[in-house]
Amino acid sequence: MFRDGLRAALHAVPEIDVVGDAPNGEQVLELVEATNPDVVLTDLAMPGLDGIAAAQRIRQLHPDVQVLMLTMHDDDTALRQALRAGARGYLLKDSERDSIVLAVRTVAAGGTVYGQRVGDRIATWAGDPPTPAVAPFPSLTPREREILDLVAQGIGNHEISRRLVLSEKTVRNNFAAILTKLQVNDRATAVARARDAGLGQRQ
Repeated sequence: MFRDGLRAALHAVPEIDVVGDAPNGEQVLELVEATNPDVVLTDLAMPGLDGIAAAQRIRQLHPDVQVLMLTMHDDDTALRQALRAGARGYLLKDSERDSIVLAVRTVAAGGTVYGQRVGDRIATWAGDPPTPAVAPFPSLTPREREILDLVAQGIGNHEISRRLVLSEKTVRNNFAAILTKLQVNDRATAVARARDAGLGQRQ
């Protein structure tokens, strides 16, 4: 419903041509390959390939395509991951439609756009003292950390169960425990936190 409303709002702007929309990261990449758009709006949480991974692939394969994140995730970890992935903008879904349209125009012109709350947070980072290095997620068991590392690599439950010789139910149960211990509600946020901590690096 949100995507339909956003498409309609953008269609109403004469200088914006909506060349397609997709429900998941894999289809986003297919559309980018087929249409070579100026700007891609993507969420962080999507089925399959998440928004961070999609943005990284877009910037690697199509460096002239600008990525604008439009998401409900309002936390430092997700924001840092989006910036590292090459996003030129980061807006929350409660932004006014006029603000989203302006952001599309600005990013298409080569600028960067961040909502006020996001921009204020970025402005404080330069003055933050460095934090001492600590082992990531000490509350996780070694098995849970291993599963989180594989999830952060973009590997699905079926393949994780095969690699670790576990049932898919066991993998799901372990991941549910991971979400609880990390105090996050979904896979995308867990992946963002894991990658921010250095997990998910393919060997």
